[in-house]
Amino acid sequence: MASKTPLVPVLLSGGSGTRLWPLSRETHPKQFQPLVGDASMLQATWRRVAGLAGVAAPIVVANEEHRFMVAEQLRRVGVKPSALLLEPVGRNTAPAIAVAALQARAGGADPLLLVLPSDHVIADAAGFRAAVERALPAAAAGALVTFGVVPDAPETGYGYIRAGAGSVAGDPEGAVRPVARFVEKPDRATAEAYVASGDHYWNSGMFLFRASRYLAELQAFAPGIAAAAEAALAGAAQDADFTRLQHAAFAACPSDSIDYAVMERTRSAAVLPVDVGWNDVGSWSALWQVADQDADGNAHHGDVIALDCRNTLAWGGRRLVSLLGLEDVIVVDTDDALLVAAKEKVQQVKDIVARLKAEGRPQASVHRKVYRPWGSYDGIDSGDRFQVKRIVVNPGAALSLQMHHHRAEHWIVVSGSARVTCDDREFLLSENQSTYIPLGSRHRLENPGKVPLELIEVQSGSYLGEDDIVRFEDAYGRHSPPDL
Repeated sequence: MASKTPLVPVLLSGGSGTRLWPLSRETHPKQFQPLVGDASMLQATWRRVAGLAGVAAPIVVANEEHRFMVAEQLRRVGVKPSALLLEPVGRNTAPAIAVAALQARAGGADPLLLVLPSDHVIADAAGFRAAVERALPAAAAGALVTFGVVPDAPETGYGYIRAGAGSVAGDPEGAVRPVARFVEKPDRATAEAYVASGDHYWNSGMFLFRASRYLAELQAFAPGIAAAAEAALAGAAQDADFTRLQHAAFAACPSDSIDYAVMERTRSAAVLPVDVGWNDVGSWSALWQVADQDADGNAHHGDVIALDCRNTLAWGGRRLVSLLGLEDVIVVDTDDALLVAAKEKVQQVKDIVARLKAEGRPQASVHRKVYRPWGSYDGIDSGDRFQVKRIVVNPGAALSLQMHHHRAEHWIVVSGSARVTCDDREFLLSENQSTYIPLGSRHRLENPGKVPLELIEVQSGSYLGEDDIVRFEDAYGRHSPPDL
């Protein structure tokens, strides 16, 4: 590393990814999905920068509802964040980066921050790391560096950055260039002119700068955001490995992007052009572009059969998906929703999500399979006064000690071992054994074994909502009414 200043990645993981509905939803958005390869996009983001010399543990800014998924996914790739900051509400990127910068400065340090959305694809990870190394001296000297992607097409869905002439302090060779201006998403003709000019680059939303420099510029141009971020972190509560930002202060913070709040106003903005196979995977057509394709341009995931098809993307779930005679079509099948769309219309998927929300339909935000810190449950069937779930409890994990006012439960163990607490009794169940939890009983389910515990739960009663849980003890610090 050219600079001795510590380098701290800031992973932004607060997005909801509604344009990749029905696979991406608010409770399990795209950054937690393995859209390209076996790793989730969050995991791939960390792995991409883990090889940088002298890189520190990341600071992660996430939606508080996703806290256990973030921690578990990063644990599985061998990293524990130095801080996991939880946003009680979304307030865009400028406040999120502000609280990360304030956290990074705790104790008087002033590291370089490598700010990365956690839901992008970069095909050339080594090339990206080399670009970061190249940008370090300029950032250490005070520039607010953004990475501008060399465009390969007149894309109208991205903002652009026009690079100016000359060089910036710390980079006399001129690889990092001053920013002349930021440009909003253009029409087709304007985008074609930008590409032809050779000095316009896609705005990737990735940045490198000193923590103190960002905070100083934020204070100069958006003091309301700076003050609210400082108050939210100062009033934060520590909850195990999580830092819960003070709700009222953060909710009162103006919602603004780093581009509008700082980068378009500062005189210290700089851009390093990169050509590293970047894609923000902001739509199903964007995922099709980066996915492996056959000779006819078809990209398929899951159990898919396609005959006489061209340029299609089919994403299958548990069922067989078959396509016949289709061209430029997107098909996405999940347990509770099916999307069939013309590729040119996929940006309008967010309008479907908006309609579902307006109608109060759960498919807008929740999958049939729901993740919890102890494992997951899948709603297999439901009807009047009954509900059936497939529950998986991770080895060594346990549900809270709880009770229900309106439902009783039957548990049937399919595989693994279960330790059951029911009022004053504690006992073990193995495969093909079952038990009954009466309405009003204090109960807990644990997995004392080395393999996942799988069971079928049949609920019966007058009300079966998830908010009918009274928690008495919980290893994950959750409370009643139940949070995630």
